Amino acid sequence: MSRRVHLALFTSEAKLLAALHSCRDKGLTILDVRSPYPIHGVDELAGIPRSRLPNACLIGGVVGLSLALWFQYWTSSIDWPIDVGGKPWNSLPAFAPVAFELTILFAGLSVIFGLLFRSKLLPGCRGRISDPRVTDDCFELAVTRANAALSDAAMADLWRDSGAIDTSEFVEDIR
Repeated sequence: MSRRVHLALFTSEAKLLAALHSCRDKGLTILDVRSPYPIHGVDELAGIPRSRLPNACLIGGVVGLSLALWFQYWTSSIDWPIDVGGKPWNSLPAFAPVAFELTILFAGLSVIFGLLFRSKLLPGCRGRISDPRVTDDCFELAVTRANAALSDAAMADLWRDSGAIDTSEFVEDIR
C-alpha cells in the first residue's frame, strides 16, 4: 500500500502555523512538522500524540530498582549469608545506595534505547532528510490527502496562499 505525501517549505513560523490551520480546515492528514527548533503548541495543532518515553523511563527505573533489591537480598541472605555485627540479612537501609544507582542507570538507558529505537537511529540505520534547508532556517510540513476531494490544483492554491516557498510530493510505501 502506498500514499502520496505532499511537502511544503516555509520561511517563518507564522506561515507554518497558518498552513497548519488551513490544512486542518481542508481535512488533510498532517503527517509531520519539521523545524530547526521546537515550536510550542504545534504538536496539539498537528495531532501528534504525546511521547511514550516517560513510560519507558518509569519501566526502566522499576526494573532497575527491583533487580537491585532482589540481587542484594539474594547475595546477603541466600547465596552468602554472613552475620556481620548482628545486622539482619535483609537490611533495607544498606541496600538503598545501590538500589538508587541502578534505578537511575536503568531509567536512563531505557530512555536512550527507546529514543534511538523510536527515531530509527539505531546503528546501521540511515536518517532521511527531505530537504537540507529544514536543519537551518526553513520549516517543513508533510501532509497527505485522506480523501480525494482535494484536487492537485486546490493543493497548489493552498500552498501558494499559505506562503510556501517550495513544494514537492512523492509516493511513500506504508507497511
